[in-house]
Amino acid sequence: MTPSRIARLLPALVALFAATSSPTFAAGYPEKSIQYLIPFVAGGESDVVARLQQQVFSQKFKQEMVVVNRAGGGGALVWQQLNSLPGDGYTIAGINLPHVVLQPLEGSVAYKTDDMTSVYWFHYTPDALLVPADSPFKTFQDFIKAAKADPGKLSIAGSALYSANHVAHARLNREFGIKTEYVPFKGTGDLVASVLGGHVAATMSYTTLAIQQKGRMRMLAVATRERVPQFPDVPTFRELGVDWMDGAYRGVAVPKSTPEAVRKQVSDMMEALNKDPELRKKMVDGGFEVIDVPYDKVPAFMKERTADYMNSAKMLGLVK
Repeated sequence: MTPSRIARLLPALVALFAATSSPTFAAGYPEKSIQYLIPFVAGGESDVVARLQQQVFSQKFKQEMVVVNRAGGGGALVWQQLNSLPGDGYTIAGINLPHVVLQPLEGSVAYKTDDMTSVYWFHYTPDALLVPADSPFKTFQDFIKAAKADPGKLSIAGSALYSANHVAHARLNREFGIKTEYVPFKGTGDLVASVLGGHVAATMSYTTLAIQQKGRMRMLAVATRERVPQFPDVPTFRELGVDWMDGAYRGVAVPKSTPEAVRKQVSDMMEALNKDPELRKKMVDGGFEVIDVPYDKVPAFMKERTADYMNSAKMLGLVK
């Protein structure tokens, strides 16, 4: 091939590379507002990030992302209705793990895990044990000592039943040989007043809440590999003798009737948001652990996480 021929083809080759190395969208998509259903009350982790995504969406796509909070049943209200909504790419919903694996095993929700069609997973929030700033428990050891001295007396708030918080509470009891009571709330934002008011002894929540409530709550331990930079004095569960690195995963799902091509469009759209540098920085600063699981990698991701949650299901008595 002559140099002149190469020169004529170069622009086309560059365009082809650009098209295959970044998310692509059907002509005009999205060409109208997108309804983003969040299955929890305002103020929790799912809602906080949806609002950040909403801002980036309007900048990138010049359309509106309408965030709608529909709390109920620990997220089940939205998840069991999702497949009755239009599968056109303009109705999406937040989806959480381990919720959508454990809730159907319990049997009181009107959906199954396989009914959920997730198309992108964008972050997880590490488990963390927090107490009010004026709590008598200054350290994790103080809390465990009190729990062992009076089994069943201490109560721990969390977001929903059969959620990451519920699993983490059960794990805390098992791993450290204590007995505490779990008190479920509709969402993370809903439990703050109860914790700060001293109505519960602690909350099994996330690093995100610890950052939001810094100065008002004290984090005693966290389920990360290394100590959280914002809290260099707080030990990890690994340091406390338990190999515990886990939390709540969040992503986006669409109605099952959504065509494959449209599922990919939604996934590409969420990937464009998730890879925005400003959004990623805000999530990291807020205590979120950013991940990127696009549509083609979702099946393997779900298989791996579901297998792990079967151990949690045994711990909660959902399966033998």
